[in-house]
Amino acid sequence: MMAITTHALTTIRPKATRDRQRTGKRSVTLTVLVALVGIYALLPLVWLFVNSTKTQADLFTTFGLWLSGDFSLWENVATVLTYQDGVFVRWFANTLLYVVVGAGGATVLSMLGGYALAKYQFAGKRLVFAMVIGAVAVPGTALAVPTFLMFSTLGLTNTPWSVIIPSLVSPFGLYLMWNFAREAIPIELMEAARIDGAGEFRTFVQICLPLLAPGTVTVLLFAIVATWNNYFLPLIMLRDPSWYPLTLGLNAWNNQSTTAGGETIFNLVITGSLLTIIPLIAAFLFLQRFWQSGIAVGAVKG
Repeated sequence: MMAITTHALTTIRPKATRDRQRTGKRSVTLTVLVALVGIYALLPLVWLFVNSTKTQADLFTTFGLWLSGDFSLWENVATVLTYQDGVFVRWFANTLLYVVVGAGGATVLSMLGGYALAKYQFAGKRLVFAMVIGAVAVPGTALAVPTFLMFSTLGLTNTPWSVIIPSLVSPFGLYLMWNFAREAIPIELMEAARIDGAGEFRTFVQICLPLLAPGTVTVLLFAIVATWNNYFLPLIMLRDPSWYPLTLGLNAWNNQSTTAGGETIFNLVITGSLLTIIPLIAAFLFLQRFWQSGIAVGAVKG
């Protein structure tokens, strides 16, 4: 018996050692790949920050990934906020308006629509779902020109509504919420609430809404990023610079710098781009809390 046990141990130990070695090799490979992806993602941000600290003259005379010359970040920020009578602040307010109304409205509509598709039976449900899937497959740029023609007929072009109304429609967000609600909300939980006398509205608000929190935050993040970075739709809809979002405004400054006879303000374009991404980073950090707490609530209630 002792001989059999000893033989078994001598057979298992080399196998365990080989498994650990293979796992170690995979871990090193995975670490290297993750590090490369991290460098690829962070390098543009580092370049953006470093060059935001330089004057216009230093941009083309110093290395792009190295702090050198005068540290002019605060001067650049002040100039960005006051240049052309503070138009950057107006562009920022416009973008915030489009995000709050457009992305917020898209999130609410996606949540309600996804919940209804997942938990209720009604006539034409399959047709609606097929239309949603088809809309997900159609790129937004393909609908930009027809949308422009329709809004032009209605007299809504060159107004904030021409950007806000299309932003309210998010087929991907609706599909995501349908898929999430289908798995996150047990039908038995809804039936128990109804047996206890809760109406549909109370069941949704008190029982289902907390369970939908992680999916809702995910859709909200996607909607915020899509609306904040929206460029093509405002480009064809807006002619008045006072209604430009940040994407169009910074592009106008960049064109001004590259146009013959125009004032060279590449340092302002770069600093403005840095200021543009800060709210997105803040939104991710702020909403991550609710994402994690929503997952915890869903785990407890499920």
